[in-house]
Amino acid sequence: MTQPTPPGAGLNLRGAVDLGALAARNSRREEVARRAAADPAAVQQASPFVVDVTEDSFTEVVQSSVSFPVVLNLWAEGYDTGSEVLAQLADEFAGRFLLGRIDAQAEPALAQSLVQSLQARAIPLVAAIVKGQPLPLFTGSYPTAEEARPLLEEVLRVAEANGVTGRVPGEAPAAAAEGAAEAEPPLPPLHAQAQAAAEAGDLDAAAAAWQKALASDPRDTAAAEGLARVGVLRRLRGVDAPAARAAAADAPDDVAAQLVVADLDLVGGHVEDAFERLLRIVRATAGEDRDAARTHLLELFSVVGSADPRVARARTALSRALF
Repeated sequence: MTQPTPPGAGLNLRGAVDLGALAARNSRREEVARRAAADPAAVQQASPFVVDVTEDSFTEVVQSSVSFPVVLNLWAEGYDTGSEVLAQLADEFAGRFLLGRIDAQAEPALAQSLVQSLQARAIPLVAAIVKGQPLPLFTGSYPTAEEARPLLEEVLRVAEANGVTGRVPGEAPAAAAEGAAEAEPPLPPLHAQAQAAAEAGDLDAAAAAWQKALASDPRDTAAAEGLARVGVLRRLRGVDAPAARAAAADAPDDVAAQLVVADLDLVGGHVEDAFERLLRIVRATAGEDRDAARTHLLELFSVVGSADPRVARARTALSRALF
């Protein structure tokens, strides 16, 4: 359930950093998937965010959960199909949790102790540890990345609520490789101009630069996403968040008021709330109101990025609502 933005919280250009992080995370997902497809084992071997846990190191690994979440993966040969997904996600989350792999055949006493403490009946067994307290995640089979990612995000929310906000030391293999390689080519001039303007707080100039980039190349997805991010921030300039939420609550049929709160939800990190608010309008209205909600929702999809599983789910819901 969406929590109201506290009075005085305000909306400023720091929101641009948050929305930009969404795009960066989507790019990181694509890079992780590409490397994993080329060599799945390399992700595990090279990542500082994945460790093999033994009986000797188990206590130290668990103790580290006071600094950052730990995800334990108890596996055995023949029962590890799909386990590389967790290693890929550990790399994708870039140190927000540590993945500890326990070989049940190599560490039978440790495996038995873990199974008993979690009252599990099958392996693989995956559990999170936050401040030494276990949180069972799943047993018997590994989920897909799309299924596992929301579980891991929930673990991070639990950890943050308990004051566990540290990161695993180290650098993702993809980032390390970039550092060792030649410098990337500079941004296209209009992209650089747009980013510089946004960082300086000139959202109108940033939007104009992104629009020029799109005019010169309508297939420029980076420019389309940049324009969408700046568009959200421009719409929220001068908005009193508590007043906007109160107005939307008092007038649930006021589509314009609901669109404003959808933007507030997105910038506040309540992505699914933003999507669902707009989907409700699409389902309940017709004509201009429905089209306004649909168009707004598609723009927010661009802000979050097509690789995000929340976008995929919302797209499916939108298709059902429309057809």
